[in-house]
Amino acid sequence: MRINRYLAECGLGSRRKCEQIVLDGRVKKNGRPIRELATEIDPERDVVAVDGQTVSTAARRVYLMLNKPKGYVCTTSDEKGRKTVLELLRGKYDRYRLFPVGRLDYDTEGLLLITNDGETANRITHPRNEVPKTYIAKIEGAVEESDLDKIRRGVILDGVKTKHCRVKLLEFRDNISRLEVVITEGRNRQVRRMFESINREVIFLKRTAVGDLKLGGLYRGEYRELSEKEIQYITQV
Repeated sequence: MRINRYLAECGLGSRRKCEQIVLDGRVKKNGRPIRELATEIDPERDVVAVDGQTVSTAARRVYLMLNKPKGYVCTTSDEKGRKTVLELLRGKYDRYRLFPVGRLDYDTEGLLLITNDGETANRITHPRNEVPKTYIAKIEGAVEESDLDKIRRGVILDGVKTKHCRVKLLEFRDNISRLEVVITEGRNRQVRRMFESINREVIFLKRTAVGDLKLGGLYRGEYRELSEKEIQYITQV
């Protein structure tokens, strides 16, 4: 890849900014100064330094939004041989050692963040920060408002009461209740288990937002890098 792209992937700024770094004579390739913007870099072989400091694409912070389909586990590997969400990236980001931020269970789809920034991942998932996660849930039959109130006030899971959450009926059609659920925790299978506590089964579950980040127009299995504005948001949550 060209030097400006390589430096940009190392996190030194936009490609235009990185072009100026090269033109200013601040870059060395394998110990030799370079000023040509057409210089090609082999990330596996070449050593690149800026102002005397070695830079590497592996040090770049990567932030991805994935529309997770059903049938994938949110781990970097699986002892049972099941497909992992990282396989959906098709090896493009292998050198960055990415991992999913939190988890969506095997049968749940929707917005999943993937990064190599452990500090930001912890900030998003830690209960004390109460970052809201929005889901669309479908349940067979009508759901009484009194039952929804029980979930809103909190139910007991594993001996601990869930925090207050928001639940509203969006639509009832063809004997299916379509609900929006907003929680600020991330317990294992939490949304499904909250409805199980009122003897109702979730037949479809999709996460549509994490905080202010919305899934948007991504198709199942598609992903994209976050915008600078979105990165600024999640790193300051």
